Amino acid sequence: MPVQMVTNDDLARVVDTSDEWIAERTGIRQRRIAVEESASHMASEAARRALENAGVEPEALDLILVGTTSADHCFPSAACEVQGELGAIHAVAFDISAACSGFLFAMNNLQAFIRAGIYRTGLVIGVDCLSKLIDWKDRSTCVLFGDGAGAVVLQASDKGIQHSVMRSDGSKWQVLSCVSRTNGNLLNGRMPEPGYLYMNGQEVFKFAVKKVPECINQVLEESGTDIEEIKYFILHQANYRIIESVAKRLKQPMDKFPMNMEYYGNTSAATIPVLLDEMNREGKLNSEDKIVLSGFGAGLTWGATLLEW
Repeated sequence: MPVQMVTNDDLARVVDTSDEWIAERTGIRQRRIAVEESASHMASEAARRALENAGVEPEALDLILVGTTSADHCFPSAACEVQGELGAIHAVAFDISAACSGFLFAMNNLQAFIRAGIYRTGLVIGVDCLSKLIDWKDRSTCVLFGDGAGAVVLQASDKGIQHSVMRSDGSKWQVLSCVSRTNGNLLNGRMPEPGYLYMNGQEVFKFAVKKVPECINQVLEESGTDIEEIKYFILHQANYRIIESVAKRLKQPMDKFPMNMEYYGNTSAATIPVLLDEMNREGKLNSEDKIVLSGFGAGLTWGATLLEW
């Protein structure tokens, strides 16, 4: 994670908001903002820690997938930058763009390669540096997001991913979007300018609290898993109220829904792997624990994955 912390009180000095207003509506009290760190730097650091934790050398990697919508460059991909930084000379590397669902979609893609027998060992990274895409005068969005990265190593095994569901609805793309550059070229005489993130918060909330329980129920039903067997539901860390509403719809206690958005805000594709890593390092995950991961974001995209630890 970036070193620099920005609290709600810090934001209250630049926009009309307050710690109480932000925390009550989102559960967020602080976030990390990249100053010196780039997206590829954060992704590489997360990758190194994941490889060390898994006891896997970079040279053993067959595939590197990065879920991101805020890479440092339009091209090359963040995954290729990470590959070069790690020295993963035998891997193929590319990015997947699914916004806040990016890590989940990338992980499911890697699992498909592994099940098909094409690859055996892969690295999945979720990273976003949304601070460079935020209008810091727009209090409806600037209070929500932070920068960060998380990573996991996947290998061929009987455990791990048991079943997954991925969905998208491109007819709702306008609800959450970011124009990378406004249209400017030689013919129209305009210079391209950076675009900013736009979000219709109410529409995103309604979408999330409806679709997330649906896809979780679907992945449980299709895998023949009773919901009471699930130890944790690790959801995209966007908003406390969204997660609370999902828990109520699933009729599950809140202690099954770990959260850390209070400290990091919404780090987009990084939220799930960062939380997963924290829980693992704190010893909260045990062998054969059943866990559901679920992400949702721009596209609109959403999905759920059943894991056996």
